[in-house]
Amino acid sequence: MATSAPHLTPSERKTSEEIELTVVMPCLNESATVASCVHKALDAMRQHGIRGEVIVADNGSTDQSRQLAEEAGARVVAVETRGYGSALRAGIAKARGRFVLMGDADDSYDFSHLDRFVAKLREGYDLVMGNRFQGGILPGAMPPLHRYLGTPVLTAITRLFFRSPVGDINCGLRGFRREAIEALGLRTLGMEFAAEMIVKASTFGLRITEIPTTLAPDGRGRAPHLNTWRDGWRHMRFLLLYSPRWLFLYPGIALLVFGTVAGVLLLRGPLVIGGVAFDVTTLLFAAMAILIGFQSVVFAMFTKVFAISEGLLPEDARLSRVFRYVTLEAGLLTGSLLALIGAGAWVLGLAYWRSRQFGPLDPEQTLRIVIPGVVCFTLGFQIILSSFFLSVLGMSRR
Repeated sequence: MATSAPHLTPSERKTSEEIELTVVMPCLNESATVASCVHKALDAMRQHGIRGEVIVADNGSTDQSRQLAEEAGARVVAVETRGYGSALRAGIAKARGRFVLMGDADDSYDFSHLDRFVAKLREGYDLVMGNRFQGGILPGAMPPLHRYLGTPVLTAITRLFFRSPVGDINCGLRGFRREAIEALGLRTLGMEFAAEMIVKASTFGLRITEIPTTLAPDGRGRAPHLNTWRDGWRHMRFLLLYSPRWLFLYPGIALLVFGTVAGVLLLRGPLVIGGVAFDVTTLLFAAMAILIGFQSVVFAMFTKVFAISEGLLPEDARLSRVFRYVTLEAGLLTGSLLALIGAGAWVLGLAYWRSRQFGPLDPEQTLRIVIPGVVCFTLGFQIILSSFFLSVLGMSRR
């Protein structure tokens, strides 16, 4: 049997038993701490009677990290593609346990309490997050910018955008049911992998809970791999791109409402508010808001349909109800009617010009005819083109 092979690590000798937990540690030049982390994880599993293994996902270390990890009892997986997410994805793919606990190999997290995560996973939770703000952040463990701005802001956005119950989106110590997380199809390669896991787990309705976790200063004795502004932006960018409602839909609706209300009020003539007069120039900006707002709303629909088709987002019953009425034929009819209305406004403008013997025109009066015509004509063609494109996106779904 494999357990009798002398060259196997202690983790690999467990293949004859069912492995319940795999501890995955991403590693890049962590020779000062990786052995200690492996020892703590293995000792904790022995102490609490948990059948498990430790995988160190090495991301191209040039020091003694790999050798030290193997000597400590870990199974080392070499990961060529650089990135925090790349290392974790490779380690998780090689895991043999039903449950996975991921944590950094810099000795900032205490693996001796891994039994708390396993207990929650045994209760049926799919994702068990550590929460450093509940468990305590020791002096020097987290830069003030991360503690009071970066992590709280990203966490608040995640809770708002995706209704996530997580209170510490960036905590690197978390346990999960391997099959549940693998089914999410996580794709990011960098630090935003941590956010992607939470976002998709929340979006697809996985059971999530939290455990207070203490964060200690790391023991590496060198600068961390994390880049505050670059990785913070990558997190923010992912959250925005993954939420078409907040990136496209809500801003688009706001622009549409503003442009329509302002346009209707200004069509009748100048509007004076608090001594400030708004006239055709403002009407032109209102027209621009309508066109940009409509395009933004349409982009939200494009993004949503594409993301569902690619498995990035779950099916949305509300969107399915909308598409019962928003069909290609309905779009073509609506777009054509708007284009005809726009053309009709231009005909009125031409008639007005004729009434002036094709001479000089009153700019204010002329623009109140031409601008609505331009908006209707442009919206009509946008609706026609968008209807065709939505139909193409929806072909695979049908």
